[in-house]
Amino acid sequence: MEAHLQLALANLPTISFGTGSLVRLPGPTIHQPNVYHFNSTTYSAIHSELATQNTPLYTQNGLLNMLGRNLTIKSYPERFQDWVPGKPRLEHAGDQGAKGTESGVVDVVITCEERCFDAVLDDLHNKGGKLNRPVHVFNVDIKDNHEEALVGGKAILDLALSLNEAAGRARDEAGDGGRAWDQGNREGFDEKVPDILAEWQERWPNMPALWSLAWF
Repeated sequence: MEAHLQLALANLPTISFGTGSLVRLPGPTIHQPNVYHFNSTTYSAIHSELATQNTPLYTQNGLLNMLGRNLTIKSYPERFQDWVPGKPRLEHAGDQGAKGTESGVVDVVITCEERCFDAVLDDLHNKGGKLNRPVHVFNVDIKDNHEEALVGGKAILDLALSLNEAAGRARDEAGDGGRAWDQGNREGFDEKVPDILAEWQERWPNMPALWSLAWF
Protein backbone atom coordinates (compact mmCIF):
# COMPACT_ATOMS: atom_id res chain seq x y z
CA MET A 1 0.00 0.00 0.00
CA GLU A 2 2.98 2.34 0.43
CA ALA A 3 3.68 1.95 -3.28
CA HIS A 4 -0.02 2.62 -4.02
CA LEU A 5 0.22 5.84 -2.00
CA GLN A 6 3.37 7.06 -3.75
CA LEU A 7 1.97 6.25 -7.20
CA ALA A 8 -1.33 7.98 -6.42
CA LEU A 9 0.46 11.07 -5.08
CA ALA A 10 2.31 11.20 -8.42
CA ASN A 11 -1.09 11.25 -10.18
CA LEU A 12 -0.62 7.82 -11.73
CA PRO A 13 -3.93 5.87 -11.97
CA THR A 14 -3.51 3.08 -9.43
CA ILE A 15 -5.48 0.21 -7.94
CA SER A 16 -4.12 -2.35 -5.49
CA PHE A 17 -4.90 -5.94 -4.61
CA GLY A 18 -3.87 -8.85 -2.45
CA THR A 19 -3.48 -12.37 -3.81
CA GLY A 20 -4.10 -14.59 -0.77
CA SER A 21 -7.34 -16.30 0.20
CA LEU A 22 -7.79 -13.97 3.20
CA VAL A 23 -6.29 -10.79 4.61
CA ARG A 24 -3.86 -11.89 7.33
CA LEU A 25 -2.41 -9.31 9.72
CA PRO A 26 -0.12 -9.81 12.73
CA GLY A 27 -1.87 -10.89 15.92
CA PRO A 28 -0.84 -11.27 19.56
CA THR A 29 1.37 -14.25 18.61
CA ILE A 30 2.74 -15.65 15.35
CA HIS A 31 0.15 -18.45 15.60
CA GLN A 32 -2.77 -16.05 16.16
CA PRO A 33 -3.01 -13.76 13.12
CA ASN A 34 -5.91 -11.40 12.64
CA VAL A 35 -7.85 -12.68 9.63
CA TYR A 36 -10.34 -10.76 7.49
CA HIS A 37 -12.21 -11.20 4.21
CA PHE A 38 -11.25 -9.37 1.02
CA ASN A 39 -13.70 -7.10 -0.80
CA SER A 40 -15.94 -6.45 2.22
CA THR A 41 -14.12 -5.70 5.47
CA THR A 42 -13.15 -2.02 5.52
CA TYR A 43 -9.81 -0.73 6.71
CA SER A 44 -11.72 1.50 9.10
CA ALA A 45 -13.45 -1.50 10.69
CA ILE A 46 -10.16 -3.39 10.99
CA HIS A 47 -8.46 -0.36 12.55
CA SER A 48 -11.26 0.06 15.09
CA GLU A 49 -11.28 -3.63 16.01
CA LEU A 50 -7.52 -3.85 16.57
CA ALA A 51 -7.41 -0.58 18.49
CA THR A 52 -10.08 -1.96 20.81
CA GLN A 53 -8.34 -5.33 21.03
CA ASN A 54 -4.85 -4.09 22.04
CA THR A 55 -3.89 -0.49 21.28
CA PRO A 56 -0.36 -0.62 22.82
CA LEU A 57 0.62 -3.78 20.92
CA TYR A 58 -0.65 -2.68 17.52
CA THR A 59 0.74 0.82 17.97
CA GLN A 60 4.16 -0.53 18.87
CA ASN A 61 4.35 -2.89 15.90
CA GLY A 62 3.13 -0.17 13.50
CA LEU A 63 -0.05 -1.97 12.46
CA LEU A 64 -2.46 0.81 13.49
CA ASN A 65 -0.34 3.40 11.71
CA MET A 66 -0.32 1.26 8.55
CA LEU A 67 -4.09 0.78 8.68
CA GLY A 68 -4.60 4.48 9.28
CA ARG A 69 -2.62 5.18 6.13
CA ASN A 70 -4.49 2.53 4.16
CA LEU A 71 -7.96 3.84 4.99
CA THR A 72 -7.00 7.22 3.50
CA ILE A 73 -6.04 5.47 0.24
CA LYS A 74 -9.00 3.13 -0.35
CA SER A 75 -11.99 1.72 1.49
CA TYR A 76 -11.09 -1.96 1.81
CA PRO A 77 -8.61 -4.60 0.64
CA GLU A 78 -9.44 -6.26 -2.68
CA ARG A 79 -8.31 -9.60 -4.11
CA PHE A 80 -6.69 -9.81 -7.56
CA GLN A 81 -8.26 -13.15 -8.42
CA ASP A 82 -11.74 -11.64 -7.95
CA TRP A 83 -11.05 -8.84 -10.42
CA VAL A 84 -12.57 -9.37 -13.88
CA PRO A 85 -10.38 -7.77 -16.59
CA GLY A 86 -12.46 -5.67 -18.93
CA LYS A 87 -15.36 -5.31 -16.51
CA PRO A 88 -15.69 -1.72 -15.26
CA ARG A 89 -15.11 -1.50 -11.53
CA LEU A 90 -17.63 0.19 -9.28
CA GLU A 91 -16.60 3.55 -7.87
CA HIS A 92 -15.37 2.78 -4.37
CA ALA A 93 -15.91 5.52 -1.82
CA GLY A 94 -12.53 6.73 -0.63
CA ASP A 95 -10.68 4.82 -3.37
CA GLN A 96 -8.36 7.68 -4.19
CA GLY A 97 -5.90 7.06 -6.99
CA ALA A 98 -8.18 4.66 -8.86
CA LYS A 99 -9.26 7.29 -11.39
CA GLY A 100 -8.54 6.22 -14.95
CA THR A 101 -8.50 2.52 -14.10
CA GLU A 102 -12.25 1.97 -13.89
CA SER A 103 -12.53 0.64 -17.46
CA GLY A 104 -11.29 -2.68 -16.09
CA VAL A 105 -7.86 -2.87 -17.73
CA VAL A 106 -4.35 -1.75 -16.82
CA ASP A 107 -1.09 -1.75 -18.76
CA VAL A 108 1.23 -2.71 -15.89
CA VAL A 109 0.96 -4.89 -12.77
CA ILE A 110 3.66 -4.61 -10.09
CA THR A 111 3.94 -7.11 -7.23
CA CYS A 112 6.19 -6.88 -4.18
CA GLU A 113 6.79 -10.56 -3.47
CA GLU A 114 7.67 -13.44 -5.78
CA ARG A 115 4.78 -15.62 -4.60
CA CYS A 116 2.39 -12.77 -5.51
CA PHE A 117 4.09 -12.45 -8.91
CA ASP A 118 3.50 -16.16 -9.50
CA ALA A 119 -0.10 -15.91 -8.29
CA VAL A 120 -0.85 -13.02 -10.67
CA LEU A 121 0.66 -14.84 -13.65
CA ASP A 122 -1.22 -18.04 -12.78
CA ASP A 123 -4.48 -16.15 -12.45
CA LEU A 124 -4.06 -14.31 -15.75
CA HIS A 125 -3.22 -17.61 -17.46
CA ASN A 126 -6.32 -19.25 -15.96
CA LYS A 127 -8.51 -16.35 -17.12
CA GLY A 128 -7.42 -17.11 -20.68
CA GLY A 129 -6.46 -13.70 -22.07
CA LYS A 130 -9.92 -13.22 -23.60
CA LEU A 131 -9.32 -9.53 -24.32
CA ASN A 132 -6.10 -10.31 -26.21
CA ARG A 133 -4.56 -7.28 -24.52
CA PRO A 134 -0.92 -7.35 -23.31
CA VAL A 135 -0.03 -6.48 -19.71
CA HIS A 136 3.48 -6.22 -18.28
CA VAL A 137 3.87 -7.92 -14.91
CA PHE A 138 6.82 -6.94 -12.71
CA ASN A 139 7.98 -8.04 -9.29
CA VAL A 140 10.08 -5.75 -7.11
CA ASP A 141 10.97 -7.74 -4.02
CA ILE A 142 10.36 -5.71 -0.85
CA LYS A 143 10.66 -6.86 2.76
CA ASP A 144 7.45 -6.29 4.71
CA ASN A 145 8.48 -3.52 7.09
CA HIS A 146 8.00 0.25 7.16
CA GLU A 147 11.54 1.25 6.21
CA GLU A 148 11.83 -1.19 3.29
CA ALA A 149 8.35 -0.23 2.10
CA LEU A 150 9.31 3.45 1.86
CA VAL A 151 12.41 2.68 -0.20
CA GLY A 152 10.58 0.10 -2.29
CA GLY A 153 7.76 2.54 -2.96
CA LYS A 154 10.25 5.04 -4.35
CA ALA A 155 11.81 2.34 -6.55
CA ILE A 156 8.40 1.28 -7.87
CA LEU A 157 7.45 4.90 -8.52
CA ASP A 158 10.68 5.36 -10.49
CA LEU A 159 9.87 2.28 -12.59
CA ALA A 160 6.29 3.40 -13.16
CA LEU A 161 7.35 6.90 -14.21
CA SER A 162 9.92 5.46 -16.63
CA LEU A 163 7.30 3.17 -18.16
CA ASN A 164 4.75 5.98 -18.29
CA GLU A 165 7.17 8.32 -20.05
CA ALA A 166 8.03 5.69 -22.66
CA ALA A 167 4.35 4.87 -23.16
CA GLY A 168 3.54 8.55 -23.67
CA ARG A 169 6.21 8.86 -26.35
CA ALA A 170 5.00 5.70 -28.10
CA ARG A 171 1.42 6.91 -28.04
CA ASP A 172 2.39 10.30 -29.48
CA GLU A 173 4.50 8.67 -32.19
CA ALA A 174 1.52 6.54 -33.27
CA GLY A 175 -0.14 9.76 -34.45
CA ASP A 176 -3.70 8.46 -34.37
CA GLY A 177 -4.94 10.19 -31.26
CA GLY A 178 -4.17 7.13 -29.15
CA ARG A 179 -6.78 4.90 -30.81
CA ALA A 180 -4.30 2.08 -31.55
CA TRP A 181 -3.04 2.23 -27.97
CA ASP A 182 -6.56 2.06 -26.57
CA GLN A 183 -7.14 -1.06 -28.68
CA GLY A 184 -4.05 -2.73 -27.23
CA ASN A 185 -1.69 -2.15 -30.19
CA ARG A 186 1.44 -0.98 -28.36
CA GLU A 187 4.34 -2.58 -30.20
CA GLY A 188 6.54 0.50 -29.96
CA PHE A 189 6.25 0.48 -26.20
CA ASP A 190 6.23 -3.26 -25.53
CA GLU A 191 9.53 -3.77 -27.32
CA LYS A 192 11.26 -1.17 -25.11
CA VAL A 193 10.18 -2.59 -21.76
CA PRO A 194 13.20 -4.92 -21.24
CA ASP A 195 15.58 -1.99 -21.83
CA ILE A 196 13.57 0.24 -19.48
CA LEU A 197 13.77 -2.43 -16.78
CA ALA A 198 17.53 -2.91 -17.33
CA GLU A 199 18.15 0.83 -16.95
CA TRP A 200 15.98 0.92 -13.84
CA GLN A 201 17.87 -2.05 -12.36
CA GLU A 202 21.13 -0.12 -12.73
CA ARG A 203 19.62 2.68 -10.64
CA TRP A 204 18.26 0.24 -8.05
CA PRO A 205 20.81 -2.62 -7.89
CA ASN A 206 19.60 -3.75 -4.45
CA MET A 207 16.03 -4.25 -5.63
CA PRO A 208 15.68 -7.71 -7.25
CA ALA A 209 13.20 -7.53 -10.10
CA LEU A 210 11.33 -9.96 -12.34
CA TRP A 211 9.32 -9.28 -15.50
CA SER A 212 6.91 -11.22 -17.69
CA LEU A 213 4.53 -10.34 -20.48
CA ALA A 214 1.01 -11.66 -19.90
CA TRP A 215 -2.44 -11.13 -21.41
CA PHE A 216 -5.84 -9.92 -20.29
